[in-house]
Amino acid sequence: MARNEYQSRLDDLRKEVLHMSEVVRERLGIALQALSERNDELGREVLERDAEVNEMYLELERECTDLIALQQPVAGDLRFIAASFKIITDLERVADLATNLGAYAGRAEREILPDVDVAYIGERVDEAVGEAMAAYAEEDADACYLIAEHDDEIDDLCERASELVIRDLIDGDREDADAEGVFSEVSRLLLTVRDLERVGDHAVNIAARTLYMVENDDELIY
Repeated sequence: MARNEYQSRLDDLRKEVLHMSEVVRERLGIALQALSERNDELGREVLERDAEVNEMYLELERECTDLIALQQPVAGDLRFIAASFKIITDLERVADLATNLGAYAGRAEREILPDVDVAYIGERVDEAVGEAMAAYAEEDADACYLIAEHDDEIDDLCERASELVIRDLIDGDREDADAEGVFSEVSRLLLTVRDLERVGDHAVNIAARTLYMVENDDELIY
């Protein structure tokens, strides 16, 4: 394969990875809206459209494999292809978490813990994914470190939210409440917070692989 054609395939790979991230963030946004509005119909939409992301993932996986197997890239090109493969894996998992969030929306029968600001946490994790993909697109190593630092804030938000849910369950006055309903809502909220935190973790993974791609630095990989 001529060098120009090979470089064109590398450029196309980057574009397709970025396109996949846009699709995944769209799914995440719909899931977060479904949660905020307790909209079961929107939640089902996320679930029904998950196959599209899976197909994109498989196509890009094949492209990465072909580029490695057939072109035997070295140095920076190899790091770029390997990082891209790991990043699409994280994006696919973010899409899976979005389907989880969409499913939780249909189970939100009441809001017994109004102080748990799931919408704000959702905004922060979505921003983190966007920032990580921007770092990948622009090969911005400095941004990768900032994303990792911001994830500590997301972790703190999620920890405080989970503590609030548990404390309210223990201390709350629920003599007139349906016990099964209360525990179902508590479980939903804890799972929601957990999955939002995992989305943030995947954003850090994307930043870590980008840093490795750009500077051959594995400091953020864990």
